[in-house]
Amino acid sequence: MMPSTQDWTDTWVNCPLGVVEGMFAASQNDPDSGWEAKAVEFFKEQLKQKDAHTWVPSMNDVPLHYLKPNSLVKFRCLIQDMFDPEFYMGVYETVDPSTKTKVLRCGKYKDVTECGVDFNPRNTVTAERQTFYCVPIPGENSWVKESYAGSSQARVVPSTSYVPSRQKRSYEEDDDMDMQPQKQREPHAGPQSPTEHHGNGDCKRQETEAPSSQAASASHLDLNFPLPGEKGPSCLVKVYEDWDSFKLNDTLEVYGILSVSPALSALADEKDTSSSIVDPTEYMETAEEQRVHSPPASLVPRLHMLYARPLPHNNPLLPCAALQDNSAFLSSTLSEMASVRAELLTYFTHVLLGDALAAEYLILHLISNVYTRRDVLPLGKFTLNLSGCPTASSYPERLYQILQQLVPSSYYLGMSLQNMNQMRLVPKKDYVANRLVSGALQLARNTSLFLDETQLEQGQLDTTGVRNVTALGNVISWQKVDYDFNYHQMEFPCNINVLIASEGRSLLPSDCQIHLQTQVTPEHMDEYLSSIHVHPQASSQLNKFRLYVSVARLLDYSISDEVTKSVEDDFVDMRKDDPQSISAEDLHRMLVVARLLSLSLGQTSLSRDSWLRAKHMEALRSSRMEQHKCVNGNEP
Repeated sequence: MMPSTQDWTDTWVNCPLGVVEGMFAASQNDPDSGWEAKAVEFFKEQLKQKDAHTWVPSMNDVPLHYLKPNSLVKFRCLIQDMFDPEFYMGVYETVDPSTKTKVLRCGKYKDVTECGVDFNPRNTVTAERQTFYCVPIPGENSWVKESYAGSSQARVVPSTSYVPSRQKRSYEEDDDMDMQPQKQREPHAGPQSPTEHHGNGDCKRQETEAPSSQAASASHLDLNFPLPGEKGPSCLVKVYEDWDSFKLNDTLEVYGILSVSPALSALADEKDTSSSIVDPTEYMETAEEQRVHSPPASLVPRLHMLYARPLPHNNPLLPCAALQDNSAFLSSTLSEMASVRAELLTYFTHVLLGDALAAEYLILHLISNVYTRRDVLPLGKFTLNLSGCPTASSYPERLYQILQQLVPSSYYLGMSLQNMNQMRLVPKKDYVANRLVSGALQLARNTSLFLDETQLEQGQLDTTGVRNVTALGNVISWQKVDYDFNYHQMEFPCNINVLIASEGRSLLPSDCQIHLQTQVTPEHMDEYLSSIHVHPQASSQLNKFRLYVSVARLLDYSISDEVTKSVEDDFVDMRKDDPQSISAEDLHRMLVVARLLSLSLGQTSLSRDSWLRAKHMEALRSSRMEQHKCVNGNEP
């Protein structure tokens, strides 16, 4: 009788090592069977089944003590660091002490071998694997986490077979301790989401706190999250093939075999105690490096990668596959984009205190995306400086909280002198611990970075402050972050949507500045803002906006030869009337606005109408900026 679908799922999800070892055993009679590739392909095929990925528990929303050791799990993450390759026993032989029977074993996807290993080099095969240090996607908003957790069909129960009491903490308790050093190092930088919930709430344990001695033992471990106050697990991902295809800061969904053996922590402890009495040449790692590279498995579990899916986005409302591969979804979405845009424009006009033109530009900013690079120039970026922001009723923070409900990942950075002078924005290499210490600009692609310049007060920027402002300028102008490797800097490209809220013109560069013309008086600000805030409960409307923003970012775009000729003729005509009236930079901005305007309407090529509309919008914006200059003579 064939096993049921659920039984079969239980086999490859709950006991993936059994599947791997079965294929390894079968390959012993056929050395050229290519069993390793077949094992990986097997799991890929299983995950292609309808909704199969929802059967696999996620480390992002299930506490570690609910996950079965050596089971298949998934982890939505960012590669924060890449460690040196390591060697392991790919094949080894065990000897049964009673019968003296020898059995060949597979060491792949394991951290700890079985007892009774015969270290006969004739049968032992040493192999190499790479280790990535991965963290949850920085700044991922609560609506994303809750939606992913809500779609899970994985069945999890508390696992007590392997977990000492120290390990049975929930993420919140672990992170409250582990983030303390980082909290002291990096001052609080912004408002938290009004709806910070832990995913999979029914899994929250009702257990007592571990003894204080155990709490103290883990409090020194910094999980190296890029942003302060982040929750969730970090993970050492063991990669067995094609590791050169992965890059630092890639976002992935990793499917792999979970390893949380207490023996890993015991081995690390043995290293610590023995390293002082053995020949120092036997241990090339420093104590600090051992602590970082071999943390307790209860805090930093190991995940042996079977398959990793690159994430072009982390919006759970969109299909996993590329838009072009899902024509039915794409056509239905495109047909509705113009109407959703009209609703979003009305909503943003209210949010921006009655300013419809600023609302147009805010939509264009939110859907901008670096789609290619020409030499060093990133094309597609659209950093918006929203000047004239009122400071009454903490308006910039309220604006951020509204945008936070629409984009998958975001971060609010209050540009106070204290933050600028004390925060670490740029990642820095620690050669003692041999790791990359994260910074707040180590962000995933398409993260929305909200810079609140209204927080800046009079005072002196120190060396760190100047370096941080320079780093922000590089992100805005060149979409790159220069990581600090002490003796040199290494350039890492990024794709971050930067919105600057300021009272006057920002001290930072931007692609476009628009001065807010508010229709609301400050004394009525609180009442006005509370009346327009879309509550998370109104999910159908919010979901339409969330889908719209993410789809518009991912659309392809082209300009026909005919429209290109028309644009060139327009530019010549404008220069003919007044050569000083328009520069090449102005033309570039008009083309960016025209591209984003087309995409915002669901059009994947530039039409003559969209070009004329973009010119009109830019003319209105320029006219407003000129009027503002006349009124405020000191404005640059």
